Formats: sequence, C-alpha cells, structure tokens
Amino acid sequence: MHPPEIERRRTWAHRASPRLKLLAALFLIIPTALLPRHPHLLYLVPAVILLLLWPLCRMPLSYALPRLLVVEIFILGIAILALVSPAAVPIFFATLFKSNLCVLAMLLLTWTTPFQDILQELRRWRFPPVMLTTLALMYRYLPVLSEESRRMARARYSRTFSGKRRAAWQNLSLIIGQLFIRSAERAERIYLAMCARGWK
Repeated sequence: MHPPEIERRRTWAHRASPRLKLLAALFLIIPTALLPRHPHLLYLVPAVILLLLWPLCRMPLSYALPRLLVVEIFILGIAILALVSPAAVPIFFATLFKSNLCVLAMLLLTWTTPFQDILQELRRWRFPPVMLTTLALMYRYLPVLSEESRRMARARYSRTFSGKRRAAWQNLSLIIGQLFIRSAERAERIYLAMCARGWK
C-alpha cells in the first residue's frame, strides 16, 4: 500500500519499478559526489535533471523544505570543517552544492517510492540483513520519536514563563538531550523484548 499522500498524487514516477528508480537515484548521486571539489559548471547537470524531475514527480514544497532544512544543519556542520583553511573555501561551497543535490535526489526517491519497496529491492540486491533490519526499525520508530519530542516540548513550554530567546535555546538543548536518553532506553527495551521472542 502506498501512503495516502502518494496515492493522491500518483504519476508515472510512482508507477515505475522501484528497481529502476533506485538505480536512477544511484546513477545521479554517485556522479554528483565525484564532481570537482570546487564550484564548476558540471554542477548544473544534476541540478537541471532534478529541477526537471521535481514537477514531473509532483513533490510539494511542504514535503521537501522541512526535510531539507533538517538535513541542512548536518550539511553545514560538515561543510564548515572545510573552512579551517582559508584556501578551502571552494571546498565549502562544493560540499554544500553536492550534498543538497544528493539529498534532493533521495527526497524524490522517497516521495515516489514507499520505504518498504526500497527495503524489498535492497533485499533482492543481497544487502546485509542487519543493515536492512536497522533501517526498517528506524523507519518504524521515527514517528514514535517525533511524537515523544512533541510531548516533551509541550511539557517544557507549559512550565516555562520566560519569552527570552536564550531560554528557548536552553529548552531546546534540554529536550534534545532528554530525547537522546529516552531513545537509548527505549531501544534497549525493544532489543531485550525482541531477544526474548527469539530474534537474533
């Protein structure tokens, strides 16, 4: 079954074979990652391909932008490491361009292909079962962690009476830390429960 948001916008990209879409994403991501380590006109090739595919796949901005913004934090964190040397400024911009292009390609893939179909295709490609199980569990419990973080944020804000920006950042850091601890504890409980049921 396709998610409801995909069912409402089914296009030729949604109906295409998962294997074909996965191969297309890999053939787009790998050459993009191998592009020169400085801004170059070759960057326009994957950019134009993605811009042409975007309207054909009918992926809405409301789906792509929040995910791009979340990933952008990690992309900037990695790219800033290149600024240690003043001569590495071109590498900084190249890292930004290539990372965003690769992420956009993955977003188009996940928008047009249910995650279970991607896992099934990776299973046919003989990917390690441990890796596939980890990906499946991660996908299964992401909504649980999202709901947990919303409850924690709501509880924290209901006990905070300061509107200062510094207090907001402190609350956010506390929520992230507590969420990490609770996630580790939940993962341990789930692992023990699975082992008790014969999973290895």
